[in-house]
Amino acid sequence: MPKHWKNAFRECGLPWKDTFSFSEPISITTLSELKDFLDAVQITQCLLRPFFENDDYPLVERGELLPSFESDFFEYKDLPGFSLVAFERELQYFSEIFQFDILHSLMDVTFKADGYACPLENCTIEQNIETIQNRIPRKMHEKFKQEFGKVDTSVLDYYPQLLPYILEMDRAHVLALDSSGFFHLAGVYGSFPSDLDPEIKRFGLRAKKFEVGNHKKYEHNRLFVYHYLMELYGFTICSERRTSSALFSRRLHKAGERFMVRVLGQTDRVITTISSASKKKRYPTVEKIALVQVDEDQSEVIRRLEEGGFFVDRKRHVVILRVSYTQHKFNPENVRQERALSVAKQEVIHPITGRSIDDLNIIKDTTNMILRLNDIVRGEFVGHITYKRIELVENTDTEEKRLKFLYSWLSKHQRRIISYSDEFYANVVKVLDGYLYDPEKEEVFDGYKALYKDVQLRYNYIEQARKVMVLERLKKRKIKGEKIPYAEMLQQAVCILQELRFDIATYFEELVESMVSITETILNDRYLCRKYIMKRDDDLSHYGVGIKKEYGKLVSLLDDIKAIRKSRNKSIEGFDL
Repeated sequence: MPKHWKNAFRECGLPWKDTFSFSEPISITTLSELKDFLDAVQITQCLLRPFFENDDYPLVERGELLPSFESDFFEYKDLPGFSLVAFERELQYFSEIFQFDILHSLMDVTFKADGYACPLENCTIEQNIETIQNRIPRKMHEKFKQEFGKVDTSVLDYYPQLLPYILEMDRAHVLALDSSGFFHLAGVYGSFPSDLDPEIKRFGLRAKKFEVGNHKKYEHNRLFVYHYLMELYGFTICSERRTSSALFSRRLHKAGERFMVRVLGQTDRVITTISSASKKKRYPTVEKIALVQVDEDQSEVIRRLEEGGFFVDRKRHVVILRVSYTQHKFNPENVRQERALSVAKQEVIHPITGRSIDDLNIIKDTTNMILRLNDIVRGEFVGHITYKRIELVENTDTEEKRLKFLYSWLSKHQRRIISYSDEFYANVVKVLDGYLYDPEKEEVFDGYKALYKDVQLRYNYIEQARKVMVLERLKKRKIKGEKIPYAEMLQQAVCILQELRFDIATYFEELVESMVSITETILNDRYLCRKYIMKRDDDLSHYGVGIKKEYGKLVSLLDDIKAIRKSRNKSIEGFDL
């Protein structure tokens, strides 16, 4: 545990001389090396320094690193924020697809002549100094000139010393290779292009959430598409800095660039890195680094972290956590179709050595989720949530707040509740049913009818979605990883559709569409149709006749559900008229 932020990453392999300088030149030639270097410098100055210097530093709650990401409510203007882009190539200033102020590496402009250094060296240093100075607040000009007046600010040796000034800029800084193949600070005040409107529309059309000229469908699905697209790159619908970084990353990845985009928001207090993946991957990689507090109930985790010296603050159980994510291609048939990201790996980073351990579960513990749910319904949860992206709710000391917390908790963890084990779901149901259907609370809930209905609808959606998810697995004739025979597949599908036929009194269009599509896939199974359905009963065994009967029941149930959908759509059209 570092006693001060200046002691952080002292043993990470970098040749530190003091807090802001090195005893040897920094020579970095690859993006992975650059990422390790930036991790050490930026975690130290942008996360640990404000944590040690501010008694009320707003730690990131573990759940905030779980998709789907929530909108930020506060902006901490006194905390650092930045954005950067790094290219594993030399820059071609005129040909680049974004605007920035270029800085020149001395390696690109100097040469020896008759034993004397070329006068271009001093000229380049002065030009770089002037370029940076013009983009920082005027009150810092004199101090900046005194610190850097005669040094080459483009080399990474001075990056830690220069970072406090970079953090005063509104826009991005740029790193790239020089002509010798080493990374250097290649530019400042960069503006990332943000073609938000065409990107949303192209993505929505490919996902079949939009249709050309269908304004109502666009209005209905726009926020879903916008949210999904942003989350693929690690963000919610948020600030211009993060939106433009996400869309710029998307553009660079499509172009086949070797790149890294990194952002620290003053609202989220999280360093987000988006970097190029192999060409086989549809999307670039996403990871986040933040200071989080380990739950006090995780006694074994705390013991291991303490023994390894991983705590930034032992008393408060604060660690540096890096979370890596996996992106998911949009699938309209998937009951969790809003799932753009899921957690792939969690790493706790040692604050002195920089090494990490990745076998601890800091943010995805199902036991903790149930404990939090219990705390909410009992009114014992202390913290805050953003309700429907518009209202900040503190603590759970009233019934109204408990319902709002519950709605937000169900929304946040919806896809996890849908996909987690039967045992976990049974615990969720036990807590929710005990609270929502408690006869003693009936009168209280009557005072918050609209809010109570919202919570019920979210709960109903999850109940139906879990059944559709089982149907989804039956389509592949698999239950709990085991292959099942056709007879069992059809029997279970019939049972599920019988339940869903009554459940869809509370109607969710996307679930009904998935239900219909999955059932039609089951019914159109070529082997099933050829082996059993297309044959006469006389030509079938007793087993085959049984399959044919279950098939007929499934067809009948599907017709009923289609009739419900058709009737509902007609009533909506009539209402629109």
